[in-house]
Amino acid sequence: MLASGKYLDRTRKHGVITLVGNVQGVPAPDFTLMALDGSSVRLSDFRGKAVLLNFWATWCPPCKVEMPWFEDLQKQYGKDGLVVLGVAMDDSEPAAIAKFASEVGVNYPVLLGTDKVSDDYGDVQYLPTTFYIGRDGAIVDKMTGLLDRKEIEETVKKTLNTTNRSSSVPQNQANAEVKAVTVKEAAAKDTTR
Repeated sequence: MLASGKYLDRTRKHGVITLVGNVQGVPAPDFTLMALDGSSVRLSDFRGKAVLLNFWATWCPPCKVEMPWFEDLQKQYGKDGLVVLGVAMDDSEPAAIAKFASEVGVNYPVLLGTDKVSDDYGDVQYLPTTFYIGRDGAIVDKMTGLLDRKEIEETVKKTLNTTNRSSSVPQNQANAEVKAVTVKEAAAKDTTR
């Protein structure tokens, strides 16, 4: 297994750090982040779906290994309710991140990460870090570093099989579709300007 890349900039000031320790069963902190196409994406819009939330960066070699696996998993399990969301923790401009993601062939929304979302998810220091969020919005598992594809897929299956513990999930959230334009579409828009 490859070592994961360390992300933390030791000079930044932290807010309140949440999600410390065992996070299984803990409600995933909601967020609103900007997608590469400029739209806003809220995690809570995907309630009723299984979410693979991956923190990554363009300079992270293990992240580059995982990305094609996530693309395949999105294709294979999207019809079953899987939503892959990538959170880019780069300091790069959005156009550079979009170009990179397009070259890699990313077929899922890429969101621009912030220090706040990092803090909300336990101070994401190592990349890649992936959270698996059940249909009820609770964290099923958290993985740091590069794992093998089989282990990732097994965790996706487990996440898809979580039952929705809350019967009060609004239908519009339960049927939420990925609002963000895929990276390829965003990159195409960027080149036509």
